[in-house]
Amino acid sequence: MQRGDVTYHTYRGLGGVLARLPEPVALGAASLVGQALYRVRHDHRAAITRNLRRVLGDAVDQASLERRAKRAFQAYARYWVEGARLAGTPQTEVRSHVVVDGFEHLVEGMATGKGVVMALPHVGSWEYGGAFLAAVGYPMQAVAERIEPPRLFEYFVRERAEMGLRIVALGPESGQAVVRTLRDGGLVGLLCDRDLTGTGIEVELFGEATTMPAGPATLALRTGAVLLTAAVYSGPGREHVAVVNRPVDTARSGGFRSDVQRITQLVAGELEGLIARSPEQWHVFQPLWTADRPLAVDGASE
Repeated sequence: MQRGDVTYHTYRGLGGVLARLPEPVALGAASLVGQALYRVRHDHRAAITRNLRRVLGDAVDQASLERRAKRAFQAYARYWVEGARLAGTPQTEVRSHVVVDGFEHLVEGMATGKGVVMALPHVGSWEYGGAFLAAVGYPMQAVAERIEPPRLFEYFVRERAEMGLRIVALGPESGQAVVRTLRDGGLVGLLCDRDLTGTGIEVELFGEATTMPAGPATLALRTGAVLLTAAVYSGPGREHVAVVNRPVDTARSGGFRSDVQRITQLVAGELEGLIARSPEQWHVFQPLWTADRPLAVDGASE
């Protein structure tokens, strides 16, 4: 059996086991796995510690920083466990475990008929949010980077489809797909706090330079879609709290490039607030800021 086949069957097998476990047991297992990963993944622990220090400021003491870093690993493990269970979770149950602050901003945006671009950070469980939106009549299309082996990516796409979340693979055709969705008045969710291609817009995030994808701003300008920022936080307990912010100002004020720059910086400012609300649920385990990128390590986030 090739390595890709082993990876595929391992993920499918674990997903099946997690889906059958009682939820408290599954979440308890996630906490234990997160603690174990904190102890053994020294590279990711160093990266998340640097990232958390940017969010929390230099005044944070080392003991507090380490506690939050450990909780970050536990939160990430919970994200994966919840994702494995979502396809088999009834929509009524998903709806009952989500409270939304600012849902009216999404409703009003969709009512324009021009579509909505929802800019998301890797915080909490954006997939739980996607399942909730499908359950309340606002199915979301999202763009995701491909993972290896291909059959594992296809499995993830099928699983997300079962929960009402439509996934488009990041690539040459993904832009056309999301434009079509927006022109049909649909909802597109874009994770945008990591610049995967290295061609993003330079912005300031928590007081330091980094780059972010231009996609949300570009799509809003080209299609007239409403641009929102949002996040879904896991907890307390089995509950989830979603926050949808007011629309970002996308009115034209200059050349296209300068408008993309301005709007992307506005999005970065909104993401700061969403991340700072629960920094330990921010699942970015790679060097993010420009000053840290020479320290880049292999590894995966969502």
